[in-house]
Amino acid sequence: MQIRGLLADTRPLAVPAFRRLWIANIVTVVGAQLTVVAVPAQIYAMTGSSAYVGLTGVFGLVPLIAFGLWGGALADHMDRRLLLLVTTSGLIATSALFWVQAAAGWNDVWVLLGLFSVQQAFFAINQPTRTAILPKLVDSSLLPAAASLNMTVMQAGAIAGPLVAGVLIPFTGFAWLYLADTVCLLATLAAVISLPSLPVEGVTGTPGLRSVIEGLTYLAGQPVLLMSFVVDVIAMLFGMPRALFPEIAHVSFGGPDEGGLAFALLFAAIPAGAVIGGVLSGWVTRIERQGLAVVLSIVVWGLAITGFGLAAGAADGSAGFWLAVAVLMLAVGGAADMASAAFRQTMLLAAASDQVRGRLQGVFIVVVAGGPRLADVAHGGAAAVVGASVAAAGGGVLTVVGVVVAALAVPAFVRYRVARTA
Repeated sequence: MQIRGLLADTRPLAVPAFRRLWIANIVTVVGAQLTVVAVPAQIYAMTGSSAYVGLTGVFGLVPLIAFGLWGGALADHMDRRLLLLVTTSGLIATSALFWVQAAAGWNDVWVLLGLFSVQQAFFAINQPTRTAILPKLVDSSLLPAAASLNMTVMQAGAIAGPLVAGVLIPFTGFAWLYLADTVCLLATLAAVISLPSLPVEGVTGTPGLRSVIEGLTYLAGQPVLLMSFVVDVIAMLFGMPRALFPEIAHVSFGGPDEGGLAFALLFAAIPAGAVIGGVLSGWVTRIERQGLAVVLSIVVWGLAITGFGLAAGAADGSAGFWLAVAVLMLAVGGAADMASAAFRQTMLLAAASDQVRGRLQGVFIVVVAGGPRLADVAHGGAAAVVGASVAAAGGGVLTVVGVVVAALAVPAFVRYRVARTA
């Protein structure tokens, strides 16, 4: 019984609509990760330039922010099933066009970047909508479990997709990966078609700039919800050291310049920890004080990143024991981040009214996507001054200090609680 209570709470899978979407997402996430890997790899193969590869950040982030906010407004003003049908079809169409350009051998980097930008726009509308419908599919007591199940699949895909793509590209080329993504997306389309109509309760106004501003104004007036974003920004800005992985893998653990085992292990460690945390997430449904749980999860994340930086600093150019410690620290951080994200997602869904859930999820996707990119800049600059291992360890310390200060500044967030479920 104790083991069963520790394992992931699978009760949301008893709901047919949620189960169909979740199972379809397993297939779709892996397919999507194939494209995530294939796009920069194809650009580098075309140009031989990391600068062009870096443009994927701009071409991806700009539509993600713009359409994430606007997509959230759309999700609060129209039938969410219809919006999912449109955006899922758009994702299928863009994946098919990726396949066409690769199969036809166009070798035009600007076509590829343009398609990537359009795809991210559809994704930015689709993802907030998918999350906003959760309270309509499962009981509020099951929202933490549903969020954990969804995030576990996302993180598993972040491991499996790149590994599969890395193995297949030399043998199949890029076209077959894009085609696989296109076919995988059909599973999600079938699951969306089976959903009932999902109109928004009490919808008013039109989904324009005013609606976006109204959503942000609502968020500003809800200190608990606002703090769920603030603490995530703190955790990501100070505590996400992924930009340092190449240097640490090479300098601290003696890996080759172009990558190698240490490099791969560092990149896989956080999502691997998140998957393990998801599998062992049975406890999240039983937590009453979700605000305090978020704060403690981020403290664990910060301490784990500090441990990672210290291990990198102690390695002194040799792999072995300290590499294992560093990977373990990142995995612990990944598990803590999964728990924090599950609780924050639950708070956004349960504490907000249905009229603004889409817009809040739009803000969520912007923060989740933008935070690590800001962290890349901050950590890269800090590493140039103090070194990579010190930058990583110091970032972990700043994460702990920052989240504690934020918790003390807004005690209502720490006090936030929900009724305990069995």
